[in-house]
Amino acid sequence: MHTSPAATPIPSWTVGGVTVHRVDEVALPPATGPWLLPDATPEVVTAQDWLHPHFAGRDGSLHIDSHSFAFVVNGLRVLVDTGIGNGKERANPAWHNLRTDFLERLTAAGFPPDSVDLVILTHLHADHVGWNTRQVNGEWVPTFPNARYLTSRAEREFWATYDMEEAREQMFRDSVIPVERAGLLSTVDVPHKGAEIAPGLRLIPTPGHTPGHVAVELTSQGETALISGDCVHHPVQLAHPAIGACVDIDPRKSEATRRTLLGSLVGTDTLLLGTHFAPPTAGRVVAHGDAYRLEPVPAS
Repeated sequence: MHTSPAATPIPSWTVGGVTVHRVDEVALPPATGPWLLPDATPEVVTAQDWLHPHFAGRDGSLHIDSHSFAFVVNGLRVLVDTGIGNGKERANPAWHNLRTDFLERLTAAGFPPDSVDLVILTHLHADHVGWNTRQVNGEWVPTFPNARYLTSRAEREFWATYDMEEAREQMFRDSVIPVERAGLLSTVDVPHKGAEIAPGLRLIPTPGHTPGHVAVELTSQGETALISGDCVHHPVQLAHPAIGACVDIDPRKSEATRRTLLGSLVGTDTLLLGTHFAPPTAGRVVAHGDAYRLEPVPAS
């Protein structure tokens, strides 16, 4: 029997007075792990028993998801990253021409597209900007017409001068440029100390994966959560911060960012929400040997 998104519980976590919803798009195929994190070999993964069963299989395969986070903070209705999108031409077979019920799930979480005020893009990669647009009468139009789309100025300026391959140009044509043409994309300077974009909401510079990559810090009633974006793709990187992604623009800076970020989170009550972490998706960073592990915090 088919279960409608509205009948499926939307996973959420409470951060002070804010409820953060995980809006699922798709679980990525097992081949994603070896491609994305080539140094996370089965031997490396299986040596971290805590990764099983949630984040890895007994065979060392990595569980990786695509999802977004939605919440209301001080009256502002926010969506962080927009996944892969439907009907997009993509070189990656796992992303190509998807047909998911993401928008139905988003609506079931209480965020119909017209109601979203702010879309934060941690960076401009295909699996984070896809639902920026949807196709209407053969044209790519903004999915969230009443929202301000926001990314860091360093991020947009980097790609503006980058010699893109055709697949990336296609992504910009269908998922970034239409938002810009509609006058909905804004950029913000994100200094070393971060940028407060609304009360309780800050962008934290986490460069390396891309030059302008940001993480998103949410604070309410003395509690804090951090949405990772792609500065951490998978919990195995807590145990081995040197493991980078094959698509990191600056691998050395990516590792340094990851070490600094994890070091700032270890032993704190900050909830780490992984943008690609499989369920339970969230947890707290605790010391483990000479590195870290994730202590899961299940969704409600």
